This record gives sequence, C-alpha cells and structure tokens, in this order.
Amino acid sequence: MTVSEIASWLNGEVHGNGEATIARVAKIEEAGGQDLTFLANPKYARFVATTRASAILVARSFDVNSSGAPKQLAFIKVDDPYVAFLTVLKRLTPQTDPFPAGIHPTAVIAAGARLGAGVCVGAHAIIDEGATVGEATKIGHGVVIGKGAVVGSACLVYPNVVIYHQCRLGDRVTVHAGTVIGSDGFGFAPKPDGTFEKIPQLGSVVIEDDVEIGSNCSIDRATMGETTIRRGAKLDNLVQIAHNVVVGENTVIASQVGISGSSKVGKNVMLAGQVGLAGHLEIADRTIVMAQSGIPKSITEPGKVYFGYPAKEHGRAFRIEAVIRSLPELVQELRTLRKELDELKGEKRS
Repeated sequence: MTVSEIASWLNGEVHGNGEATIARVAKIEEAGGQDLTFLANPKYARFVATTRASAILVARSFDVNSSGAPKQLAFIKVDDPYVAFLTVLKRLTPQTDPFPAGIHPTAVIAAGARLGAGVCVGAHAIIDEGATVGEATKIGHGVVIGKGAVVGSACLVYPNVVIYHQCRLGDRVTVHAGTVIGSDGFGFAPKPDGTFEKIPQLGSVVIEDDVEIGSNCSIDRATMGETTIRRGAKLDNLVQIAHNVVVGENTVIASQVGISGSSKVGKNVMLAGQVGLAGHLEIADRTIVMAQSGIPKSITEPGKVYFGYPAKEHGRAFRIEAVIRSLPELVQELRTLRKELDELKGEKRS
C-alpha cells in the first residue's frame, strides 16, 4: 500500500512522496526501505536525519523543513503519532491466534459447567463443577477454572492460568500465561508457642470488564469479601496483589509491583516497576509512583508524583538524592575546614 492510502486511514496530511510503497513497520533507528516508522518521543528526533524508512508518522506541529530528513522520506502528520503507528501496526501485521478452535478432546468439562456459544477450550484444560464461561471466550491449554468460578464473554485466558473457585471475571478480560487468580491471601496468626495458625481465606476475587493481566501474576483471594481489580486496569507481568486489595479503574501497574493486604489504589494511578505498598493504605486518584519506590503511608492528595523510600514528592526526593550523591565531597570539604580551624586555633594559642 502507499503512503497516501495509510494517511487516509489516519486522517493524516502527507508531505513528500505519497506514492511510496509501505510493506512493514519498524522503529525509527532500525527502519529500512518500504518501512513506516514514527516519532513520538523528542529524544528520538535525531534519527529523523539518518533513518532509511520510506515514511514517518509525526505530530502536526512537526517542522518538516528544518528536520534534515533524507529526500526519500515522506511525512504523515497526525494528531498522535504513537496511536497512529499502533493502528497501522495492527493492519499490516495481523496477530496470530494462539488459541485452539472448538473444544479439545482432552479438555475436562464438568457436567454442571456452563459454556456460552463460541467458547474455545484447549488441551488438558479443566472447567470444574458450577463454573460459567461466557460466549466467545477462549481458554488456552492447561487452564484450570475452579468450582463456581465465572469467566465473562470475549475473554482471553492464556495457557496454564489458574482461576480458583468462586472467582469472577468480567467481559473482555485478558489473562496471560501462568497467572494465578484466587490463591489464599497471606494470613497467619502467631501462637504463644511461636508457631502460626492459618487464617481461613473465605473471600473471592472480582476482576471487572476490560482488565488485562500479564503473565505470572498472583492475585490473592480476600480473607472475607473481595479482592477487586476495577474496570480497565492493566497489570504487567510478575505483579503481586494481596488479599482485600482494591485496584481502581484504568490504573496501570508495571512489573514486580507488590501491593500489601487491604490497600486501596485509586483511579488512573500509575505504579512503575518494583514499587512496594505497605498494607491498609489508600492511594489517591491519578497518583504516579516512580520505579523502586516504597510507600509506607497513605497518599491523600490526587495527581502528584512520588519517588524514593520512603517515597516523597519527586521534586523533594530528587533534591535529597542530589545531596546524598555529593556527600563524599561535602565530607572532604568539612574535614579540610576542620583542619584549617584547628590550625587557626593553634596559632591563636601560641
């Protein structure tokens, strides 16, 4: 297809050769002939002058004339280059469907389980008594859906996912391989003899519509009541959600985040990689917590950015970090000043 055809999909404006042929998409620093690339982050602007792509998606405000781009490079100006690139990516490189068609003969489906129209079930999957799977949902190989669990319509459940008894998933939920939903929360009461008594974990997990959960995540069932992942939330791989946690709508959580029991995370929150939250906290809407930060107490003001351990507003945290980095020089300066002061005192006494 041509640059002009792609621009028409995106309501874009062409600068350059609109008849250039596009066959693939690629990153700006790796693109070659017949490739389409994009510029969304200013730090990659230096590659515009050296890219070998045939066309590039840029913001409408981008100055083509001063870009230093090679003559063969065509520009497509759009409202959001990254979103436009994803649109083209989906059309030029359709995804492979890894799920089986129909129900594999080795799948074990209890007599009392209910499957909607168009459900696919992979090899050696188990759907237990009283479980419900909504229409057009795809269940991968080796998945276990426990007694009384509910999986909504148009869900994708990848291989070796375990959904424990009584857990409930809404519609259009995606769960990637190896994730466990509904395992026991970590609850043990200390006894006088130094051993621990297990606290029964009698609640469930509720995952609302349009949630995506990465691979090898653990979402614990509630001690009582529900652990809840609200509509539109997105979890990366290797995320731990403890018992009775609530994750708000459209919150995104990066890899290796751990949220301790009974904490409540607001709407549109962003938790970067390896963030840790203590238990029984509340995190206000639109909070951003930067990577490897630790949150020991609640954040009550919405829309702020935090960093460090214990986490502080990022401006203050960066100032503290700058002082810490200069401590060796400050110590040496202090020693020099102390030596000079001792010398002055010695001269005064003599």
